[in-house]
Amino acid sequence: MGHDAFAHHALGSAALLIISALHQYPAQTVAELVGTSSVSRATTYRTLKRLADHGLVQHTGETWALAPRALEGFGIRLPDADTGHTAAPAQGWANIAEQHGTWGIAARRKALHTAQRAIYQQALGRFAEHRSRAVVIVRDGRQVLVPLPRPDEIPPAWRAPHGRVLDPGTGRPAADWQVATDGRLILVTPFDQRSYDELAAAHAEALNEWESVA
Repeated sequence: MGHDAFAHHALGSAALLIISALHQYPAQTVAELVGTSSVSRATTYRTLKRLADHGLVQHTGETWALAPRALEGFGIRLPDADTGHTAAPAQGWANIAEQHGTWGIAARRKALHTAQRAIYQQALGRFAEHRSRAVVIVRDGRQVLVPLPRPDEIPPAWRAPHGRVLDPGTGRPAADWQVATDGRLILVTPFDQRSYDELAAAHAEALNEWESVA
């Protein structure tokens, strides 16, 4: 499937399925090929025509079979049913890819993916450098080093029991910072210390305001 001969604009992936089906079960009708290859009837007809143009398959009556060296990409000279002329047989998979203009497409795709992965790794590196910088805020006229926003990046020396965060300046738990249950670092303010009843009342008040505006 990775060969350029089976690229989208060449033989296509359906050709590989039909070749495999004919290799496993020689001499099949189109109806049988639809079942053994799991390719639709219309695509089977188109693919058989394409393979026959390269001399890779031949049919006797209603049954189709592979040419003697079809698995190597070599076809046989077959007469054209309409004109009586013979089509030039394929001379290997590379020859088929060259005829369809797909030779080298896999190498170009691999090079593109390699370049994209390199760019992605560079972006990850820049992101890691950015995340590794400490955040400094000013509190009561002094600078305080704030832990990074992910718990696995918070130094162990800054951790305190019960999800608290130690203030690196004083060595005591910081009153405003906590590690939430989902692991996020959060800033706790007095506004967050409301009880369940207070939260329910605030919700009802907000809902009433929204309905009155609506």
